[in-house]
Amino acid sequence: MKDGHARAQPAAGPPAPSVPSAPSAPSTTHLVLIPSYDTGPRVYDTVRQARARWCPVWVVVDGSSDGTAEGLQQLAAGDPGLRVFVLPHNQGKGAAVLHGLQQAQAAGFTHALTMDSDGQHPAALIPAFMQASAARPEAMVLGRPVFDASAPLLRVRGRRISNAWTELETLGAGIGDALFGFRVYPVAALVQVMQASRFMRRMDFDTEAVVRLAWRGVKPLNLDAPVKYFSTEEGGVSHFRYGRDNLLLTWMHTRLVVGFLLRLPRLLWLKARRLPPFQP
Repeated sequence: MKDGHARAQPAAGPPAPSVPSAPSAPSTTHLVLIPSYDTGPRVYDTVRQARARWCPVWVVVDGSSDGTAEGLQQLAAGDPGLRVFVLPHNQGKGAAVLHGLQQAQAAGFTHALTMDSDGQHPAALIPAFMQASAARPEAMVLGRPVFDASAPLLRVRGRRISNAWTELETLGAGIGDALFGFRVYPVAALVQVMQASRFMRRMDFDTEAVVRLAWRGVKPLNLDAPVKYFSTEEGGVSHFRYGRDNLLLTWMHTRLVVGFLLRLPRLLWLKARRLPPFQP
């Protein structure tokens, strides 16, 4: 939802071809959760690619005004493996994810793989990430982005700063990248973390979620994942605003550093004994 170069263009409607079926029976524990806000037609490709590799896939439309809510609902009407939730107005990525997580928890799912709707995240790696999560259900499986030449240099350098702060705030718990939203979360733990905070509802979600989960003892596991930045001509979409959102992230790290200092004695004790999240 956040990485790219241009605003979405109005979407005329979903592509005509049906969504291909996932190669295996629907999972009763792990689902794919896609928050979406004004990404235009690219969201249809993202959903189709996710459905080709996993079932079920849920989409939370975060108050989009580009016509994709209706298009996605049409797709879901013909695909029992796809479910679409439509929020009445834009609330932010974190709020959209929380809505999906609460619905997933009520349905009995234990883990959710989140991915952005703009096509930048590698749908082909969904099965590998789900397999890693099934092997270590107590952990969060985090994508570690592998950039190509399409990545804006300013964005790449900026995330190094954010990752350095995250390393400090978790006392080196091993979070490979705090900003890359392609990851598998334990649903119950993340819902508890988010319900206990009034933050984490917008662009601060990805980073604050992994820091607070690490504080709760959820171990990070990192897997490499390629990321693709699309140009304007390719339909690239970005809702990141450098001034507004950098202020939001600065405030986020300020409160996380304060929280880290308050937790430092306990984190030191856990690390010395190699207890979660510092266990092998």
